[in-house]
Amino acid sequence: MMRFRHPLPLALLAAAAMALGSCTGAESPKSDGDKGQTEAKAAPVRVSVQKVQPHRVVVYDELPGRVSALRTAEIRPQVTGIVQKVIFTEGSEVAAEQPLFQIDPAPFAADVEATSAVLARAEADLLNAASKHERITALAATRTASAAALGDATAELARARASVAEARANLTRRKLELAYATVRSPIAGRVDQALTTEGGLASVGASTALAVVRQIDRVYLDVRQPSIRRELLEEMLESGRSENAGGLPVDILTITGKPYDFQGKVLFSDSTVDPGTGSIAMRIEVPNPSRHLLPGMYLRARVPSAIYANALTVPQEAVRRGPSGRAQLTILGNDNTASSRDVELGALVDRQYVILSGLKAGETVVVRGQDRTEGSAPLEVVPYQPASSKAEI
Repeated sequence: MMRFRHPLPLALLAAAAMALGSCTGAESPKSDGDKGQTEAKAAPVRVSVQKVQPHRVVVYDELPGRVSALRTAEIRPQVTGIVQKVIFTEGSEVAAEQPLFQIDPAPFAADVEATSAVLARAEADLLNAASKHERITALAATRTASAAALGDATAELARARASVAEARANLTRRKLELAYATVRSPIAGRVDQALTTEGGLASVGASTALAVVRQIDRVYLDVRQPSIRRELLEEMLESGRSENAGGLPVDILTITGKPYDFQGKVLFSDSTVDPGTGSIAMRIEVPNPSRHLLPGMYLRARVPSAIYANALTVPQEAVRRGPSGRAQLTILGNDNTASSRDVELGALVDRQYVILSGLKAGETVVVRGQDRTEGSAPLEVVPYQPASSKAEI
């Protein structure tokens, strides 16, 4: 009985193995088909694009320069004497004709009195000479006085008049010296430290000034620009004068690159070129109402050097270099396909390249994701956002 039942399980095992093999063979072609379907439905490539339109672009040269005061007045005495008083606070703002120093006026007042006395004596002599001339003239009319006497009287009258004129001029001079004993500021501005004190000698011929006053409510910024820009600068100056009496506006930056609150204006440029550097000196006037800009400081001026009335610009990151080293842009066509194109680059302004040739208005440029356009995958186009992160692609 054992020999009769033993072959039956072996037959069952063989049948099960054949069924399993047939199932495995049937599933294999189905997996290959699914894989092909997955590849056919690959995700589209996401790129960031920008449509270019013409607009006005101004190219600037950033030029370093040094600040100087609008006006500088060295306070010097016009008479010699001992300083009695310093009549200002060092570092303060002073007005025009404000007294700054007082020189001892006593000697000059005495000179005024003495000269006044001389004038009074000369005027008395003039009265006497005039009276004598009148008498001699009357006598000469009746032929009682000689012609020689009349001539002497006339000459004496002229000398008396000259003496009076001289005395009056001397008195005017002495009064001026008395007024000069009060040393005043010729301009309004900020006064520096006093270079003399009470008791010091104020001398007309001294090499050192008593103080210095600088007008800094407006300041000059002196820069140097390449001479090749001169012709264009002159054209812009002329157009600036016709549009704005203030001249050509200029943006001012601090030495750290921070923008200044006020714009400057170009006043003039030199008529000579520095033979060593090939540059031209140029002066810019800058408002300084808060007195933040001080003489001697270094600033930078953004001076217009070129103007494109209808420029086409693209972001800096949209430009690539081809195998030949030429600049290239990836252009998106109407059929949503991308192609590379050589272009000629102009100036870089605020991270935007000016395209001189190779690009037309209205074309769409791929800004981000250019390297992903080389395959045959479809493109998913999104607008370029300069302020957003590159995570958008």
